[in-house]
Amino acid sequence: MKFIIRGKNMEVTDSMKKAITDKLGKLERYFTPETEVHVTLAVEKERQKIEVTIPMKGNIIRSEQVSNDMYVSIDLVEEVIERQLRKYKEKLISKHQSGSGLRQEFIEKETEPSEEIRIIRNKHFELKPMYPEDACVQMELLGHDFYVFINAESEQVNVVYKRKGSTYGLIEPEF
Repeated sequence: MKFIIRGKNMEVTDSMKKAITDKLGKLERYFTPETEVHVTLAVEKERQKIEVTIPMKGNIIRSEQVSNDMYVSIDLVEEVIERQLRKYKEKLISKHQSGSGLRQEFIEKETEPSEEIRIIRNKHFELKPMYPEDACVQMELLGHDFYVFINAESEQVNVVYKRKGSTYGLIEPEF
């Protein structure tokens, strides 16, 4: 695995680099040697944040963890990535896909059963054309974290969602 480590608002020390390569290096058994692991460390007020992104063919394995100690954040992110990999492997097996970027031994190894994804509720609702700002207001009124609507400008289905720090995001389809 190739680690690309950078700091945001901070200096990445050699001991942090070593902790990252040691902890995330445990994941090496899952990936091919040419797999890139993008790691961004950041300090925001008193929060120590680590973001790990592993681009793969057709998917991205990503985790972001925050704590008061960067080394604790590194430990947390490794656990989450490992759990995501197990779920990704199950998805590959159930859909009979190949997992480029993953080691063949990992894909072929038997897995212990995990929680099955179950959809327990279906909702149907009318989509109304509106502007993204209006959709944000509607989302707030409903007390939801996201809202699906038809964008009045593009006439396509869009989603607005809450982000950290009282900001919003907009998801638009790309064809």
